[in-house]
Amino acid sequence: MALLRSEEIRNMSLHEMLDELESLRMDLIRERALVSTGGAPENPGLIRELRRTIARIKTIQKEKRL
Repeated sequence: MALLRSEEIRNMSLHEMLDELESLRMDLIRERALVSTGGAPENPGLIRELRRTIARIKTIQKEKRL
């Protein structure tokens, strides 16, 4: 799992973006499950970064559609 910058996302194809988006969503689900069961996350800021990266990908997808 890599947190991506906007530049890197813009250089991806649509298929690569979808694959990365799915991977990030699964990581987010895993992290949220860990927190909800009372476990301490390894990296407390990871959930926020995952959400931001997902938002970046979705924003760039929308820009490309327009």
